[in-house]
Amino acid sequence: MSKLPGNAGVSVLGDKSVEFYRDPVSFCRQRIEKHRSGVFQSRLLNRPTAFICSVKGTRELLCEKSNVFLKDPTDLMTNMYGDTIVTTNGEEACLLRLSLMSLFTGSCLESSNDYITSVCERCLKDLSLSVWSACVFLSGQPECVYSAFKRLGTELVLGLFLNVRAEEQPELYQEISQLCTQHWHGLISAPVNVKVPLWSSGFSTALDARDKLMDIIKDKLEHDKQGFVGSLGSLPLPDSSSASQHLLLFISALIPKALASLLTSFTLALSGNEQMRRRAMEEPDYLRRVLLEVQRLWPPFIGGRRIADQDSTLAGFDVPKGYGAIYISHAVHRDPEVFQQPDSFLPERWSGRNAGQEHFLCAFGSGPRGCIGNKLTDVFLKEACMYLLKHYDWHLDPPSQDLDYKWLPVSRPANPPTVSFTRLDQTRSDRNDTS
Repeated sequence: MSKLPGNAGVSVLGDKSVEFYRDPVSFCRQRIEKHRSGVFQSRLLNRPTAFICSVKGTRELLCEKSNVFLKDPTDLMTNMYGDTIVTTNGEEACLLRLSLMSLFTGSCLESSNDYITSVCERCLKDLSLSVWSACVFLSGQPECVYSAFKRLGTELVLGLFLNVRAEEQPELYQEISQLCTQHWHGLISAPVNVKVPLWSSGFSTALDARDKLMDIIKDKLEHDKQGFVGSLGSLPLPDSSSASQHLLLFISALIPKALASLLTSFTLALSGNEQMRRRAMEEPDYLRRVLLEVQRLWPPFIGGRRIADQDSTLAGFDVPKGYGAIYISHAVHRDPEVFQQPDSFLPERWSGRNAGQEHFLCAFGSGPRGCIGNKLTDVFLKEACMYLLKHYDWHLDPPSQDLDYKWLPVSRPANPPTVSFTRLDQTRSDRNDTS
């Protein structure tokens, strides 16, 4: 075996966290080119860390050696969500997954379809009223496309997981939405719990929001016996707090932001391409390939981190016990050894060279610790995308715009793009009027 390329630096002074978080894509790309390797080492969060930017290394990390590379017990996610399926390790994580899996498959998944359809229709029916942009004027308030899709995701999540529907309980819905946003900001703030008169740190505000959300969640678990809440409350979970901690995870801003990221990327990828949109609308398998390619090129999250529980190897390189290991989904998805023309948007690759290789994608993890809600996310995305395809033409307006992405905390264009939507029935009517 070989030593990891690169240098882990010295404690504190050699830490590269600021450089990495400023631009993780450039950080990794420069080192991949320098070391001519999709695996290298640096110092992140003041810990020597193996960066995994290849499909082979990531498959080992997340699948073949998932019992060696564990979740970090000191991770900020544990502080914000407690002991959940995302933060635990070993047998506890396996048992939680077995208990929760039934909520995201089979009849439980099918029972969600009608609600998902109704929310997509309500949230997306008025896109053509204006130009959606960094400043789109709808009801007098400026907002961006990403924000519109995030609201769609929030309605879906709160309605499905907490039985709180925007049209039925608008005040409670708004309260929970605001608390989820405050809680999310704690995940991207320095973990410093400080309160002084007239000011609190972001992390402190997030902890307060978490406590208020937990009060709402516990009340729901006590009194709601229907839907997801009722099913979760009846599961054999480790202790009385487990159900509430998992509900906090499921209603968090993570899911709406991931959906908004992917829907924004989908909208941009098919902007102005009427032929591709029509084919995606008429051929369900082609839409599936389009969404796979969207996920490949623009994964909503940059990756995930583990800690080596013992001396091991990844992609032929030694990884000592105690090292961090972080997989970078953007780089993994563009591994030239697996994906030809890795930077090009080519949905047809998924029916050709890469057919059957969907499991190489790691936008939502992979292997035994992959996202438990993957199938539900697929249903969300397909329903929203089909609504857009059936009801709208859209194009960038103006045609030339800066679409460079920012990748943290969730991927999306750094400069909100301007997209003009036109209802298909209106387009057909205009064509008939001129014929």
